[in-house]
Amino acid sequence: MSVSVYVTSILPEPGIEIVKDFCPEAEVYPEDRIHPRDLLLEKIQGRDGVLTLLTDAVDKEFMDTVGPQLKIISNYAVGYNNIDVEEATERKILVGNTPGVLTDATSDMAWALLFSVARRCAESDAFTRAGKFHGWRPSMFLGGDITERTLGIIGAGRIGTAMAMKSMWFKMKVLYYDLNPNKELEDKLGAKQVDLETLLKESDFVSVHTVLDDSTRHMIGAQELSIMKKSAYLINTSRGPVIDEVALVEALKSRTIAGAGLDVYEDEPELKPGLAECENAVLAPHTASATIWTRSRMAEMAANNLVAGLKGERPPNLVNPEALG
Repeated sequence: MSVSVYVTSILPEPGIEIVKDFCPEAEVYPEDRIHPRDLLLEKIQGRDGVLTLLTDAVDKEFMDTVGPQLKIISNYAVGYNNIDVEEATERKILVGNTPGVLTDATSDMAWALLFSVARRCAESDAFTRAGKFHGWRPSMFLGGDITERTLGIIGAGRIGTAMAMKSMWFKMKVLYYDLNPNKELEDKLGAKQVDLETLLKESDFVSVHTVLDDSTRHMIGAQELSIMKKSAYLINTSRGPVIDEVALVEALKSRTIAGAGLDVYEDEPELKPGLAECENAVLAPHTASATIWTRSRMAEMAANNLVAGLKGERPPNLVNPEALG
C-alpha cells in the first residue's frame, strides 16, 4: 500500500518505529519545537495521514490544505480540543487520541504541584540557591498542611479519580464535582458529590481535571476564586482555558487564595501578565505526562491509531466513530 504520512514532531522512538515499519517514506518534522504554521500547511499537503500534537491547530484550513484523500488525524494527546472534530467527522476523517495511558503520570504531577505550592518548594529552592539560607528559623517558609485536609476534585474521570484515590494516604476528606456520580470514590473514600460552589467553599485544595469545551471555559473565574478559602490552593493539570488566568493572577497577588500549581495555561505557551512574578504559584511547562514510559506509550498508541486508520481499520482509540459510517 502506497501512503503518504506526516508526523509533526519528533516522538519517542517506539512510535516512530511503528510508523516507519508501515510507511518507510513517512516524513517527520526534525526539530524539537512547535511546528511553524506556514511550514505545517506546506508539509501536510497531499497526505493520507497526519500524526499531530496538541499544539497543532487542526481546523478547516488544515483539512482543506491536506486534501480530500486524508483518512486519519492521530493526536499525540488524550485531549483533542486542538482538532475540529465536527469538521473532521463531516469529511469522514478519523480522529485518534491516547487516553488512559497518562492517568497515573498526570495525577502524580497534580500531587507534585500540590505539595510544591503548599510547602513552598519552588520559593525555598530559589532562596537556598541564592545563598540566602543562613540558618533555621521558626517562621521561615511556613506553608499549608495537607494531611487530614479537604481535597476538591473538579472532573471525576480517569485522572480525577486517580488523583482522589491517592489522597487516602493523607487521610483527606474528598469532595467532587462532576455531572455523573462516581461510585468508586464514594465506596472507597467516602467521597461526596457536591455542586461547584460547595466544593470551592469547603476545599483546602481544588484540583481541576475536567475537559475543555464551551461549558468549562473559564469555569474558574473571579467569582469562583472569591469564594474559595484564603488558605486554599488551586491545581490545574487539565487545560489552561478552564481557568480565567487574568482573574487568577489578581487572586494570587491579592492573596484571595493562598497559591496555585499550574501545568497548563490559557494562551499556552504565553503566560498572562504578572503570573510569572507570583511567588505563590508553581509553574510547570505542560509536563504532566512527561515520564519516559508514559510518553513512549503515548507514541505507540498514536502510531497504532494512525496505521489502523490508513489500513482502513478502526483505530484502537477513536474519538469520532461517526466518521466510520
